[in-house]
Amino acid sequence: HVQLVESGGGLVQPGGSLRLSCTASGDRSSILYMAWFRQAPGKEREGVAAIKSSGRGILYANAVRGRFTISQDSAKNTYLQMNNLQPEDTAMYYCAADPDLLWVQALLPHQYDYWGQGTQVTVS
Repeated sequence: HVQLVESGGGLVQPGGSLRLSCTASGDRSSILYMAWFRQAPGKEREGVAAIKSSGRGILYANAVRGRFTISQDSAKNTYLQMNNLQPEDTAMYYCAADPDLLWVQALLPHQYDYWGQGTQVTVS
């Protein structure tokens, strides 16, 4: 099993930046794929960015490409640097992990077995 804990959310003004962190514990060696998702009230959960282990592949949603950057360290902790935040980025942000998935579908929630509890990002 894998446990994920997100941190770094908060309230920021439009144009501001935040850096989210996802700390992984448990069977970290089994993790090959990690991603960030977000869910705003009344909306479906959507993929934001995904990364293969050791950064061998990265995907971004069109809405965040050029503003958000996903990265990962050797301990499989995963980060999301968010710049030029806008009100439409307001959501609960979740970290997800999986040992194996179809990479072309890496921004789809159903591909992931492990989830964190989320961290709130509010842009206002």
